[in-house]
Amino acid sequence: MQERAFWVSSGRGEIRPVEVAEPGPGQVRVRTLRSGVSRGTETLVFRGAVPADQWEQMRAPHQDGDFPGPVKYGYLSVGVVEAGDSDLLGRTVFCLHPHQTAYVVPAADVTLVPDQVPAARAVLAGTVETALNALWDAGPLLGDRIAVIGAGMVGSCVARLAAGIPGAEVVLADVDPTRAEVAAALGVAFAHPDDVPGDRDLVLHASASAAGLQRSLEVLSPDGEVIDLSWYGDRPVTLELGGAFHSGRLRIRGSQVGEVALSRRHRRTRGERLALALDLLRDDAFDALLSGTSAFDDLPELLAELASGRPALCHSITYPEGGA
Repeated sequence: MQERAFWVSSGRGEIRPVEVAEPGPGQVRVRTLRSGVSRGTETLVFRGAVPADQWEQMRAPHQDGDFPGPVKYGYLSVGVVEAGDSDLLGRTVFCLHPHQTAYVVPAADVTLVPDQVPAARAVLAGTVETALNALWDAGPLLGDRIAVIGAGMVGSCVARLAAGIPGAEVVLADVDPTRAEVAAALGVAFAHPDDVPGDRDLVLHASASAAGLQRSLEVLSPDGEVIDLSWYGDRPVTLELGGAFHSGRLRIRGSQVGEVALSRRHRRTRGERLALALDLLRDDAFDALLSGTSAFDDLPELLAELASGRPALCHSITYPEGGA
């Protein structure tokens, strides 16, 4: 069957035909309903800004092509199983697959979407999984004073999950004042980064900027820790560490979804983590992160706009036969 897929290279995107075979034993064919654009990572890939020493580590699970490009990239896909494993036929599933009208993958690579989670919201599964993993890394405690710097997709998901910790005081910060509406919908306080109160027990940083990371250190309590979820690509990051960094014994630790957080790595599989993320998406509040839709055929222009700075949270893609 001939389908279509989205490819990027050197700041350009194009839709190419792709042959999709019939599923074999242990495989399924998924007809895509929706896919989501992970703005931070996908625009870096679009610009060819993946550092050469990260080309292998940053491969998407079903990526075709190699960095710096052309590559078929993406990992937020929701569709319906239309052939293959009889137990999955007709079921809505999530898959870490690039933007493509239909595809064949091992049945083990798809995760059932709960009936209570609409396909439009289910595209957030990969982002909620990233936020979940970051909180496993961070290990927040009851009553903690938590700041999340950067109210993009990842930061907003972190804030919503952290708000469920009993007694926690959560503030979501961003330089964009319009993100106050998002914070309100997520049930957390909002502030400009300059106005985040100090003495935070924990800061999770997701602004992908040196200024955001610097501010994260400035609002920490002594012996506090910043969990950095940002991916900076090939951009250098400069920090001023002559202040309280040493006297306050502050720490910066990276978190990335490619591995299960160390605190859970021997007790949770990646599949279990993704299934939990989808279950957490029963929460209607996450709809606040769905900031618009575009047709699949418009992806080349859309990625160019997002890479040039057009604001968006989760921009999702609709498909000709998806109907969702």
